Amino acid sequence: MRQPSARPPALPFDALAARRLRAALGMGPEHVAYGMRASYGLPHVTPGLVVAWERGAVAPSDPELTALAGVLWCSPGELIARPRTLREHRVSRELASEDVARAAGLEHRAYLRMEESGEWRGNERQSAALAEVLQLSLPDFVSVTGQEGRLAELLRSAVTTRWQAYVRPVARTVPLQRGLLEDALRQLHTDYQGQMVASLNWGGNRAATASGDSGHEFLDGIVDRFWALAAP
Repeated sequence: MRQPSARPPALPFDALAARRLRAALGMGPEHVAYGMRASYGLPHVTPGLVVAWERGAVAPSDPELTALAGVLWCSPGELIARPRTLREHRVSRELASEDVARAAGLEHRAYLRMEESGEWRGNERQSAALAEVLQLSLPDFVSVTGQEGRLAELLRSAVTTRWQAYVRPVARTVPLQRGLLEDALRQLHTDYQGQMVASLNWGGNRAATASGDSGHEFLDGIVDRFWALAAP
């Protein structure tokens, strides 16, 4: 069994935010470096390293990011660019992996494997618990758990066939209240079918071409249309 990586990739550091926070406190890079050495036991941190972080030349490690946030009197989340993965969302919320695993009802090692691979394997209840503990919006949840492609595939099938058959599969992907989910799928199906009929009513070969173009455009943006209906 493959073990989680000992050294996870660096978090997406917001260099501009770090520079602004330091300037707002009236601190120089030398003050930041001293604080990280004296208060957080990081003797390797120099003013030059702080400047490199702020220029985006290199990103701080997890311990460095935590210490930097402490010196700058902010949360680690304020120094992270928009989170994209499970790990990034967890760290931005200052949560330990053990706490997230416990909240989601997962064994810790199993959760770490999912976090490392980006492949979420939880059931509906665990998915809802994960979204709650990490305070994820539904679009963020689907994105960070690697389900966006799967969701798009299901939605395309739902609007081109019988949407009722896709309520359960979509529900396994999106932790959304069932009534809201059904309403969104019904409306998507109605919009798509109505658009196709309207295009075909133009008549002739141009109608078929217009219908095909209109259908492709609708399906290409199906996920955004779904979120507009399900998570306004």
